Amino acid sequence: MKTSNSIQKFLLQRNKEQSEAYCSPDATLWRLQYRARHATEIAALKCMDGRLNLSVLTETPPGIIQPFRNIGGQFDLGWPYFGILLNDWVKYSINRGRDCLILVTYHWSKGDEKRGCRGFDHDVEAARTYTRKLKEQIEFVFGSMHYVVYPIQVGIETDEDALVLHGADGSVLDLGSEPKNAEGDLTSQIKKLYPDMRERMVNDLLPLLVGNLAHIKKIRLSHRPIEDTEHKEQILAIGRGFDWLHLPNKALIIGPYSYNLGDPVATAARILLSNLNEGRIPKATGGVLMTSAAFREEVGAERTIAAEKAKSLAEFAMGTITEHVPELLPYLTSLTGVLNMETRLFTPL
Repeated sequence: MKTSNSIQKFLLQRNKEQSEAYCSPDATLWRLQYRARHATEIAALKCMDGRLNLSVLTETPPGIIQPFRNIGGQFDLGWPYFGILLNDWVKYSINRGRDCLILVTYHWSKGDEKRGCRGFDHDVEAARTYTRKLKEQIEFVFGSMHYVVYPIQVGIETDEDALVLHGADGSVLDLGSEPKNAEGDLTSQIKKLYPDMRERMVNDLLPLLVGNLAHIKKIRLSHRPIEDTEHKEQILAIGRGFDWLHLPNKALIIGPYSYNLGDPVATAARILLSNLNEGRIPKATGGVLMTSAAFREEVGAERTIAAEKAKSLAEFAMGTITEHVPELLPYLTSLTGVLNMETRLFTPL
């Protein structure tokens, strides 16, 4: 049984709306004003899990936080493509006189460890250890630019979407148990956690924490059902250019960074299959394998190369699923295309 194309129609419509919103005068002005007030570029290294949407969790304008996704939030600057991308992002920021804040994240559920990270087999201590070492690797690589490139370890508790910040001395700020939301209180707590962080970076981290406290309050008032915090993704998104798809629990997003892309693809495919088999998503609509490559310049070879990347990723992913999770194939359709980073518009091939 092949699935209907209703999800594909939804994705293309969603992208069209998000691109139009992103390019609208109001949104453009909002981003420009935000960036004028906050001279720090922010990147987030995070898991492919569809619940981890930092733009939503921090009530930050879309397009401000640059996401990098991989299974478990596992990255290595020794990977050639990831190391190049992160270094290019740092150079882009510094050339524009901006600092670089890198959120090295892991996640877990306080209510049930089985709702935690499958990338670490639900072992939150293993996730904390890994991301602490990743933060230390970033500090080592960009050590000569320590005050400009500043990585911090951040936990995400997915039952309430609460951020937990780990300080340089091992201290912790858990926003899920923080009774106050006064900016002055939070500013002093950030300075205690990161005593060598530059003043303007402190001021640029502050809105994320204020936004997260407001978001946590809304989650608690909404009495969100537990089942809404579980995996319900029906889209396996592979490649780059998915930050427009900021919907919780809709997609598992995997960046093309690692030497071994097959394991995350197979793991994500198994999650989709379990979502189908356990009734969290309907078999009548099934799932979509969506592959995307990003470009900025319409003229020249950049867009054509992006198209070839997207097609190659689609072929690789489908081959991996065929080999490791063939039971998913009857419920899976594919959507391959390229995304213009200047407009966030996705064009199917």
